[in-house]
Amino acid sequence: MPKAARTTVKSASRTTRFDAVDYLDTEERQAAYIAAALETGDADFVRDALGLVARARGMGAIAKKAGLNRESLYKALGETGNPEFGTVMRIVGALGLTLSAQPATGGRVAKRRRAA
Repeated sequence: MPKAARTTVKSASRTTRFDAVDYLDTEERQAAYIAAALETGDADFVRDALGLVARARGMGAIAKKAGLNRESLYKALGETGNPEFGTVMRIVGALGLTLSAQPATGGRVAKRRRAA
């Protein structure tokens, strides 16, 4: 192997960690992000979107408004969380949002999941 191939190049550039919360800085952006997640029909994406918006607004405040303790909210909206629908509705209400339904366009129907 040529000597140049083993040389490590150090860069002067710095990277910073990306956090979507930094861009969810208005209620309009937060609502649009959750709406986009709902449109996908992906339950994990919806859970993650609710978690990001809750973090943007302050987990403690949202937990209190939802009638949950902070740890329960983190657990429900965490990567392995699977909150009950009632919990999701309490979180949505605490965020000052409502859920609504409209006919799917283009024949696209969300995947159904069977309970085990």
